[in-house]
Amino acid sequence: MIEFEPADPPRASQFVFRDSDGAVRVPVGAALPTVLHDEHWGPRARQALRLVAAGKIVPAISPAGYDIWKIDGDTDEFTNAVADTLPRTPAAPLVLGGQAFAAWEPQQMPRGSLDATVRVALRLTVDFDTAEFRASLEFPGDWTAATMLAVRRAAVAWPVLERFLDDTEPGELILGDQEMGELLGGAIQRLDDAGVDVLWPSELARSLAARAVISGGPGGEVDLNWQVTLAGQALSDAEIEVLAEAHRPLVRLRDQWLLVDPALARKARDRTLKPLPTIEALGAALTGSTEVDGQYVPAVATGWLESLRQRISDPDAGFDDDVRQPAALAATLRDYQLRGLRWLDRMTSLGLGGCLADDMGLGKTITLIALHLRRGSKPTLVVCPASLLGNWEREITKFAPGTPVRRFHGTARSLDGLDSGFVLTTYGTMRVDAETLAQQDWDLLVADEAQHVKNPGSGTAKALRTIPSSARVALTGTPVENNLSELWAILDWTTPGLLGPLTAFRARWDGNPTGLAPLVRPFLLRRRKSDPGIAPELPPKTETDRPVALTREQAGLYQALVDEVMAQIKASSGIARRGLIMKLLTGLKQICNHPAQFLKEPKTELAGRSGKLELLDELVGTILAEDGSVLVFTQYVTMARLLERHLRDLGVTTQLLHGGTPVAVREEMVRRFQNGEAPVFLLSLKAAGTGLNLTRADHVVHYDRWWNPAVEDQATDRAYRIGQTRPVQVHRLIAEGTLEDRIAEMLREKKKLADTVLGQGEAALTELSDAELADLIELRGTW
Repeated sequence: MIEFEPADPPRASQFVFRDSDGAVRVPVGAALPTVLHDEHWGPRARQALRLVAAGKIVPAISPAGYDIWKIDGDTDEFTNAVADTLPRTPAAPLVLGGQAFAAWEPQQMPRGSLDATVRVALRLTVDFDTAEFRASLEFPGDWTAATMLAVRRAAVAWPVLERFLDDTEPGELILGDQEMGELLGGAIQRLDDAGVDVLWPSELARSLAARAVISGGPGGEVDLNWQVTLAGQALSDAEIEVLAEAHRPLVRLRDQWLLVDPALARKARDRTLKPLPTIEALGAALTGSTEVDGQYVPAVATGWLESLRQRISDPDAGFDDDVRQPAALAATLRDYQLRGLRWLDRMTSLGLGGCLADDMGLGKTITLIALHLRRGSKPTLVVCPASLLGNWEREITKFAPGTPVRRFHGTARSLDGLDSGFVLTTYGTMRVDAETLAQQDWDLLVADEAQHVKNPGSGTAKALRTIPSSARVALTGTPVENNLSELWAILDWTTPGLLGPLTAFRARWDGNPTGLAPLVRPFLLRRRKSDPGIAPELPPKTETDRPVALTREQAGLYQALVDEVMAQIKASSGIARRGLIMKLLTGLKQICNHPAQFLKEPKTELAGRSGKLELLDELVGTILAEDGSVLVFTQYVTMARLLERHLRDLGVTTQLLHGGTPVAVREEMVRRFQNGEAPVFLLSLKAAGTGLNLTRADHVVHYDRWWNPAVEDQATDRAYRIGQTRPVQVHRLIAEGTLEDRIAEMLREKKKLADTVLGQGEAALTELSDAELADLIELRGTW
């Protein structure tokens, strides 16, 4: 057991350590190393140490009249015991010039001899005939112990002040050039930090300053030179010479006396600085500062570089209106998409690259396709998650018909004969085949869902940096998820060198991002659905088919089931045949969802086994990063339970509603979702198809297809209904090369079979001939 016994003065306080053998008393200072680890006293001790280290202590007189140190404004006895103990080192009497407030032994202090609020100021005067500087102290009342302590504490910032303590009462000091140089060279700031004001003669101007001027043309290195200004106006060469030749801290220019910092005089004498690489010079022009000798100084750009700065400073303005959407684009870009195209065209034509960071659903893909068409016929490489390969291929085919597109993925990947169009690959394949990809002459290199390379030290990020191209573009809805290092990783890839090394970037901006915006804004076009001029242009409901590839496991299970059951179907008829077809269709749909559903593995590992699950993870991650909410529908409660477990393992707050959910629980789930407490709502399609108002959702995911659009629309209308104030995006997940793919195509093209399915659902498929059924379920593609 540990007890604290306070005393007067506080430094005489003790800790009492009790056990079954008795009690031991230990002074506070000696006990600190032990109590720091105590459950009760440890946090209080650490807080007391932090306050002392931060300089929060002030001199005071205890109730018994002793000299003490205490925490300013704190009445806690233990905290003040620590404050009264720590400053009393062997060197303290030397610093304070006596025993008071320094020695361990209690010093009796006269009442009224200490006013802890004493504040001193340093008054400077100058004889302009002799250029002699004098200094005196200004303080309230008489010269007391409190005033002496205030001066001694200030002398830590500028030791010259100790000369005021040589006499009984301070007089006036004559300051030499060296002492004035010390004052101007950094002591002023240290005195200000110590609470000492430095008062200058009103007739003495202190408006001289230096800044770095960046000049030179594009390419190579850019010149950097010091420029000295007076009241913001640059000095002439002749005035610079006068300043450079001054060997005293006083000079007369433009009919006024000027105070000259020795460091500034040195800059006037040697104005040439180390040249900057062009991209670093652009960063300096944008932020208005550059690093010189480990410190950031003001900087201004001139000529070509200043014109470039002005041209790119606002990423959403200043475009060339002659840049129109390409004639080959089979769509009409919305106004904000056209502005995005013009921004990308400007940045890539300058060789700078950029990150298009629009919210999901605002058309990043079509904007990039338009950029490819505008730039010409050289090939574009798109690197994306495997779950998005199908979406990219279909979007290119839809919006740029006739443009060659190939996948560099799977076992049969090749770049033979490539001279134009799009090549699509995954981050995993790119990492393995970076050397092969680096040998191709790429015009554009695109990193889609670029948050996948937010860790610059990962093998994927390093591999991506080895692939050369004329320009680089990152696409992501979440440029910064956790910290600024992620933003650095993306922009340092699109525009290498702009942000400097990661360590220097973090040291400068982490925890203090003020001033970072002008540097990154030109290279990051960020638009949200809530931005003025964006949401009104969006349709109230956007429906998108999201094709995904099967994994090898899914493809193997799919083909094995087709081979097994088709043989049984061909040997059967009537009701038995229809039953086998329904069994086959159900099994194939479950395999498309996830092997664990088909194999009835409720507790097995789910990640990496399903293309749909991988895409769902991508969608949910982006939606939550954009502060959105999503409804995820599936016709299988078993699949919903698998998804619930998987998402919760990832730390996602979710809930599941199915046919067995009691009414009261159902209502509570709706309330939690509408209040934003559970942003991912998993729902059984039948149980949640009607009677729910879930207008907080701005995304709806159909994990598997009901094959009856009317039923799916009913489910979608849980979010897209009266009371919905935001555009709703509907994502239909479709396994490529499978029966899901073919049914979706039929539904889109409104063929005769689709009309039948609209009325009868899956039952209509049981009437297909063996040949028609085989064609419908055939597995197409390469895995």
